[in-house]
Amino acid sequence: MENQLKGLSMEDSDEEPPLAVKINDTVNSNQLTESFEFPPVGVTVITGYLGSGKSTLVNYILKEQHGKKIAVILNEFGEELGVERAMINEGEEGGLVEEWVELANGCICCTVKHSLVQALEQLVQRKERLDHILLETTGLANPAPLASVLWLDDQLESDVRLDSIITVVDAKNLRYQLKPNPDSSSFPEAYLQIAFADVIILNKVDLVSQDDSGAVLKELEKEIYDVNSLANIIHSVRCQIDLSKILNCQAYDPTHAAHLEALLEENKSLTTKGLHDSEVRTLCISDTQQIDLDKVRIWLEELLWDKKYGMDVYRCKGILRVRNSDELHTLQGVREIYEIVPSRKWRNEEIQMNKIVFIGRFLNEEILLHSLRTCVVGAD
Repeated sequence: MENQLKGLSMEDSDEEPPLAVKINDTVNSNQLTESFEFPPVGVTVITGYLGSGKSTLVNYILKEQHGKKIAVILNEFGEELGVERAMINEGEEGGLVEEWVELANGCICCTVKHSLVQALEQLVQRKERLDHILLETTGLANPAPLASVLWLDDQLESDVRLDSIITVVDAKNLRYQLKPNPDSSSFPEAYLQIAFADVIILNKVDLVSQDDSGAVLKELEKEIYDVNSLANIIHSVRCQIDLSKILNCQAYDPTHAAHLEALLEENKSLTTKGLHDSEVRTLCISDTQQIDLDKVRIWLEELLWDKKYGMDVYRCKGILRVRNSDELHTLQGVREIYEIVPSRKWRNEEIQMNKIVFIGRFLNEEILLHSLRTCVVGAD
């Protein structure tokens, strides 16, 4: 019943009760508007190597009776998904026309060839209220540009929010996909997809876990964690998973600091021994001294924008102890884009400190820690 009511507006239902207020209260138009405002719709980006099971996951979501109204945007339409799908027609003067197809379980499906922002705007302007939006990427090695559009686009910011990046990997072939191609100078795209992920679906586990007591899967998990120890790994067969594990993750929500703090606690003793600098990997640095926020911004911009010290940072997450503030600040960064915001007040019993996890190539723990300490209050 709840899901049915989400799509109703005041005009759709004569039984909708009027807004009740106390007689002695003064209600202005702004208050009335705020009463009917909805929170932004979460957008989950689904990426993965060709054949990993992205299409299977989308199929499952589109057909499963999960009781949610989910829109699925298909970034390209080269693969057949086996679902009733939207068609793209070139309108007058070459304009793009998206057609939305309502599916049996209440989901909406469309294909997008050009403007992602335009497609999202059309979705959020629909009369029916959506619970979530999934963006399936076909043939996209690096999801970072999509993340930047969803994270920082001012026009979309109030209507949608980037919820998480999901990477589907093929348990049977992952090791081959992580091996550099001797005939190519490019870096294996599987590394990038794992590095940018918040959740990793280790799919087709039934093909590797029959007679080895789980040893192969444990080794695969270790390889994934060496690249990205912040990601949550979910095992699956044919991508049949509990959707609550990939929807509403709030991975980019600055007010959702508890999850980030838990991840940083798990990574506090992270070691980089045994890994080459040129490999994609995760490392963590920490320091207890108060930092100057302006200096930290300059430090981050030199790392992310200028590739100072020759490091190539894909992602960074952290908590900061900022001068003249009793609040814990959270740091999120994807490629050249970053955000630092106050999250909550420091608790009396906790140790106030700076703790940052970096994912990238050519990372140098000693240089990162030393350069962070130049941001300490009073440091020259």
